[in-house]
Amino acid sequence: MDRSGGPHLTYCTNIHPADGWPAVDANLRRYAPALKQRFAPERPFGIGLRLSARDARELQEGSNLDTFRRFLDDEGLYVAIINGFPYGSFHGTPVKEQVYAPDWRDEARVAYTLDLIAILVRLLPDALDGGISTSPISYKAWLPSDDRDGWTRAATNIGRIAAALARTRRETGRFIHLDIEPEPDCVLETSAETIEFFERWLRPIATRTIAGATGLAASDAEQALFDHVQVCFDCCHFAVEHEDPVDAATRLEAAGIRIGRIQLSSALRVDVPDGSGAAALDARLRPFADPVYLHQVVSKGADGLRHYPDLGPALDAREAGPAEWRIHFHVPLFTSDYDGLGSTQDDVRRLIDAAVARPITTHLEIETYTWSVLPGSLKIDLLDSIAREYEWVLGVARR
Repeated sequence: MDRSGGPHLTYCTNIHPADGWPAVDANLRRYAPALKQRFAPERPFGIGLRLSARDARELQEGSNLDTFRRFLDDEGLYVAIINGFPYGSFHGTPVKEQVYAPDWRDEARVAYTLDLIAILVRLLPDALDGGISTSPISYKAWLPSDDRDGWTRAATNIGRIAAALARTRRETGRFIHLDIEPEPDCVLETSAETIEFFERWLRPIATRTIAGATGLAASDAEQALFDHVQVCFDCCHFAVEHEDPVDAATRLEAAGIRIGRIQLSSALRVDVPDGSGAAALDARLRPFADPVYLHQVVSKGADGLRHYPDLGPALDAREAGPAEWRIHFHVPLFTSDYDGLGSTQDDVRRLIDAAVARPITTHLEIETYTWSVLPGSLKIDLLDSIAREYEWVLGVARR
């Protein structure tokens, strides 16, 4: 799992709280060389760079980007993928649904993504594709299905980004894709919704936008769309939706949608009992209902799927069991048991097996960012935690 063959394995630096480029840079210098020394002492070591809009602006100021490139080269590190999903601060303050703002109807989202393209063009190694992950268009409550103007604006803006990426490829030879990341409770949360968005909105609207901006013929513009707009497949998110990960990936591929990266992360999985056990389960789950992130819940019972916007409301609903809950809480990969609560670790294992067996994607990214809000009994040293994530993934991949 390195540059000599197979998918590239990285970890997403959104695990490190930081506001502003100097803080991001300090975290990278503290953690990335130590991890490289442990896992790839003789080979280049990839990092998944998380940049907010502010970070991206500051990185492009003065000689910051040149200095960062020298650091990467000197340490044997490389950046091929950027996390461009959260626009603003991601730690230490309530994020909740504001993580989806600005959405893809907003010019600020376009400007932010263009900044990330300008950065990745400078950092991307030769002969390697690059990816920028992004939000699942909007939060479902913000963009009704009948808001044609809103959907059209979002598809047009994504077409503008795809056109910029097509021009970049033509002018520099750098192949970069925008990776849309489906997520629970957003307008794209399942493989079916993602495929519908590509077919109903992107294929007609974004293709026209690309053709108009680049002068490409319609067929070439459509090819550019499917080259430069791909999917960031987050294992946790698809697991929360109770989708089989390999089946979901296969459905996307069959629709002509490429997977730009797979984010390796587990969701909490809980069997909700019927009767007296529910109160005890409530007490065990409450510590996971933190004030920072949304932890959407999808319950699967005899009557089908039931969606809750956050863990607190799901617990307050006191749903009668039996049911299986999948909770959007990115728990560490290296264990499947959290004080008696389960995880979707097996989904991750199966998708790693599939990605090693055939070329589903170029990039695998470890993404467990909730260390700071884990209940105290589950916290360990951050560097040791990241190392254990790597050890688990590599152990699965090398079986």
